Amino acid sequence: MADIMSDILSFGGHDFHIIGDAALYWPGQSALLVADLHLEKASFYAKSGQMLPPYDSHATLTQLADMAKKCAARHVICLGDNFHDDDGEARLDGDAAILLRRLTGEYDWTWITGNHDPALAAIWGGQSRKQMLMGTVMLRHEALPDSIEPEISGHYHPKLRVEMARRTVTRRCFTVTSRKIIMPAFGALTGGMDAAKAAQLAEPDAAKRGGAKAVLGLKDKIASFPLML
Repeated sequence: MADIMSDILSFGGHDFHIIGDAALYWPGQSALLVADLHLEKASFYAKSGQMLPPYDSHATLTQLADMAKKCAARHVICLGDNFHDDDGEARLDGDAAILLRRLTGEYDWTWITGNHDPALAAIWGGQSRKQMLMGTVMLRHEALPDSIEPEISGHYHPKLRVEMARRTVTRRCFTVTSRKIIMPAFGALTGGMDAAKAAQLAEPDAAKRGGAKAVLGLKDKIASFPLML
């Protein structure tokens, strides 16, 4: 597993590893956490005549399956906006549907509902919840600014822009404050928000509580960049 895991990211009294560039593995819970899959986004836009490659769901689920297997997770938790809209769950078909059905049978699977899919019914397996307390950490889709408990969420799709060697590099990242981790979007067809803006929206007083940082997993290490708030 060392080839896919970063160094330890400590948060809320627990240790996590960044898997790839958009997932967290929680060894203490044998749980893989992802956010904002936005499955069936391409088919959603196709309904209005905006044609995108129709392979996003299968590509996203294939990557998720590979990560869950490599880190030997027992529990997979998806932190909201799992489908791009409430009808996306029913539109899923073909190989993507077969793969999802297999995954929800192999793992203890939890769907946290999001603003895009509040009525998710878990028709492909797993269980649907609005939020979930695991250990001492609250898992939900959108951060609650006034929440004082350790919290992991998604929703804002944070990205970090860095100037390197006379070029600009933009990468998905985790926004981390003393109280919150905001996960990047895992889905194949997802945009992003500036990581500092995401931190300010999730925890407006983060600057008074030690600031915020953008965290990236780079193979076997973590890279952290302080954010200007």
